[in-house]
Amino acid sequence: MDGLEGGCRCGAVRYTLALERLPRSYACHCHQCQRWSGSAFSQQVIVPEPALSVRGNLTVFELTTAERTSIQRYCAACHGRIYNTNTRRPGMAVVRAGTLDRSEELECVLHIFVAYKQRWLTLPEGVPAYPEMAPPEAMMAALRG
Repeated sequence: MDGLEGGCRCGAVRYTLALERLPRSYACHCHQCQRWSGSAFSQQVIVPEPALSVRGNLTVFELTTAERTSIQRYCAACHGRIYNTNTRRPGMAVVRAGTLDRSEELECVLHIFVAYKQRWLTLPEGVPAYPEMAPPEAMMAALRG
């Protein structure tokens, strides 16, 4: 396989992930992710930043909090959020799972910030869920498989 493809909703931004298989994903239910996505949660995959090759014009938005600086990348045309990097995970890219062409094949292996999840949403049994952020080692272990 030459890589996994993805892109924004208008097609102006396309990317390739130089990976052999689909990465495992996680869902974040925090209020910030709900607001960013306009949905009940945000689903992401974490990949090494050098594995991500982007084609097209991106708009950058930098958000600095007490805990980290997050640099969000959007399609300059349709403003679809593609990925971000942050100072907590240097060298890693957090890709919006729904931008992958084969997103329906992703396995969601972890839920974080479930204290803020929508009450109508039932999480699957057997999938680790944390009221707040998962311990970094537990999160990375789940995503590695």
